[in-house]
Amino acid sequence: MSQYQVSIKETNNHTIIKFEVNTFITQHQSFEFNNIDDAKNSPLAQQLFYLPFVKKVYISGNFIAVERYNIVEWKDVQEEVAQQIEAFLNNGGVVVEEDAQPKKVPVTVYAESTPNPATMKFVANKKLVTTSYEFTSIDEAIVSPLASELFHFPFVKAVFFDENYVSITKYDMANWTDITMEIREFIRSYIEQGKEILKPDAQQVLKKTTEQLDESFEALDDTSKEIVNILEEYVKPAVASDGGNIQFESYNPDSKVVKVILQGACSGCPSSTFTLKSGIENMLKEMLQGKISTVEAING
Repeated sequence: MSQYQVSIKETNNHTIIKFEVNTFITQHQSFEFNNIDDAKNSPLAQQLFYLPFVKKVYISGNFIAVERYNIVEWKDVQEEVAQQIEAFLNNGGVVVEEDAQPKKVPVTVYAESTPNPATMKFVANKKLVTTSYEFTSIDEAIVSPLASELFHFPFVKAVFFDENYVSITKYDMANWTDITMEIREFIRSYIEQGKEILKPDAQQVLKKTTEQLDESFEALDDTSKEIVNILEEYVKPAVASDGGNIQFESYNPDSKVVKVILQGACSGCPSSTFTLKSGIENMLKEMLQGKISTVEAING
């Protein structure tokens, strides 16, 4: 089974395509190469420059963006390029050598309050993870060097990562007014130094790889699949903007009870019961008529 999978993402610029990888290939650093000489410290970029239509290569986080000359259209060559990148990575190819100079992109992190007074969301201008992760203790955080470091602050109770932000839930012993600046600066400095956020095997260990997620989805019954799809499409984007996540746990066809796990800012949030009952439960009842009696949170 391939460790790396590459998907094709269009951009606003029709000459540039992003080839998104299912895991990070640089330590949150960005590299830009304008020609094959420029790319001497990047075997991957060098290989791409052998393609006559490649004008520029930009490597950052979990993607490679390639700008083309007008001698071809992307639709004619993009599948081939994606396969080439995937094969290169799966054969152990080096993306960027250690002495390559990253393009300096200042890291910014801002703090945003959430509906949960115990949780603050710290948003970065870089993608941090490819899927969500929650850690509620330093033992759980063994696969995440950043979460482990955050647990060294005595007031940190839980850490939740998604896309470009970290939600931190604190113990009552501290006030946000006293600790927000310290955490914000710590996270900003950590990312800027290119330190590891998750260990390379984190996805595998926590069963978060694309294959593992697909496998567990396929094992569900049809109603459970419908519930998962509704949560993904209608619920997750809304709660993500508040720094949290609602994850499907189980569905009982006899009692018609849906159980979900509240993560990040949703866990322990005073308004989460209201969201659960008036929002999610009503939506599922409406969309899956006769199949849902109630929605329960098994935590939070």
